[in-house]
Amino acid sequence: MLIAGFPAGPWGTNCYVAATAAGAECVVIDPGKDAAPGVAEVIREHRLKPVAVLLTHGHIDHMWSVTPVAGTYDATAWIHPEDRHLLSDPLAGISRESAAMMLGMPEGKFEFAEPDDVRELADGVDLELAGLRFVVDHTPGHTPGSVTFRTPYDHADVSEVMFSGDLLFEGSIGRTDLPGGDHPAMLRSLASKVLTLPDDIVVLPGHGGQTSIGRERAINPFLRELQDPVDGGTAGRVTRGL
Repeated sequence: MLIAGFPAGPWGTNCYVAATAAGAECVVIDPGKDAAPGVAEVIREHRLKPVAVLLTHGHIDHMWSVTPVAGTYDATAWIHPEDRHLLSDPLAGISRESAAMMLGMPEGKFEFAEPDDVRELADGVDLELAGLRFVVDHTPGHTPGSVTFRTPYDHADVSEVMFSGDLLFEGSIGRTDLPGGDHPAMLRSLASKVLTLPDDIVVLPGHGGQTSIGRERAINPFLRELQDPVDGGTAGRVTRGL
């Protein structure tokens, strides 16, 4: 299996390209701002053909380039229905600071529209794309339509790879103070869709470096509190995302 990832744009959002091997069809995950050139470079280097663009959620730092990438390669875009409105109105889901930064850009730079082919994700669905199987887990909290994607990984020490978006990071979790954020929902998602997974799953997050379920179970203060509620509160601890 081939997985290439790179951070893109002012928010350092990780964009990933996944395929069975070089020369095959591929899937692009979370093409944010300034991600299109990086996607094109990976595709040229490995002789790939994108057939789908998967979005872990609708925040602008993860979907800025979804329409140009999907349009360039005639690929289908996939998003959860509760975040679909953000494809055409991304300012509805971001902070005042981020909106002010973008509204200070030249006129026309923040006009958005849905890709030509958009399909909706649902919890527990298995997607067969580019010869890969992705299990979709609906994980609301960061946004109402946040999801993760898990795909089998043929390695003795790794059973699956999880593209976690802004649900889970190395040592932290996604913020819930933006429009549509819901901290109790985030904790329920972590308890039901993360803590139930095997430790050997590699986590490829929306920001920062890769980690694993086992490592986060051991060191992440938010997960540790869910496992041991008397361990103390999470007040003042860092959450991340746009």
